[in-house]
Amino acid sequence: MSNDPIHQFHINPISPPIHLGAIDATFTNASLFMVAGVAVASGFMAWAMRSQALVPNRAQSVAEIGYSFIHGMVKDAAGEEGVKRFFPFVFTLFTFIFMANMLGMFPYWFAPTSQIIVTATMALMVFFTVLIIGIAKNGAKFLKLFVPSGVPIYILPFVVLIEIISFFSRPLSHAVRLWANVLAGHLVLKVFAGFVPMMAAAGGIVAIGSVLPLTMTVALYALEFLVAFLQAYVFALLTCIYLNDALHPGH
Repeated sequence: MSNDPIHQFHINPISPPIHLGAIDATFTNASLFMVAGVAVASGFMAWAMRSQALVPNRAQSVAEIGYSFIHGMVKDAAGEEGVKRFFPFVFTLFTFIFMANMLGMFPYWFAPTSQIIVTATMALMVFFTVLIIGIAKNGAKFLKLFVPSGVPIYILPFVVLIEIISFFSRPLSHAVRLWANVLAGHLVLKVFAGFVPMMAAAGGIVAIGSVLPLTMTVALYALEFLVAFLQAYVFALLTCIYLNDALHPGH
């Protein structure tokens, strides 16, 4: 395994080359772990809810807590109408991101959310859902999103411009926030973990000092598990806020 901290993010083909016209559809390590994330999440939910007992066991309790957590988040951010329309969408996004982040925490495994193309695809999917639903539901009234109420007329053009720029930059910030946090976390972990064998191999006092980067690696590893959840939560929460704009564009 390479000591290069960037090596862990390389996309490598694991199947013979597959080309659909000009599209390279070769199955890669990123594809494998995205499929694995979907399979593990779906398998756990199906297994946990198989009995549908009135008195749930531990697995069913975890599944129901996750369901209730996302349901409450969607309801708080987008109201009852948001729950009816978008709960499955938000729940799927959260579960996929969380599971992809967790799988990426295992040594030598791959984190799909460390690839900007993955996070950008999800962010654009949210953006165009908001745009299409907002226009379809509200028509021209959707433009009220860019015209906040109570703004003095002499600064209104500048505020409208800022609102438009803010709206169309949402996919960028939505995608980069998840990607950058996962990428940076894995890079820092790799760097600190790399110091441990290097210092231990040096011998003497330097070898004793390897305890420090080892302790930092363990602490950062625990923190990254928290980040894996928080980034899935933040992405889902922002999705709910943006979807609320599609349903209720007025400020």
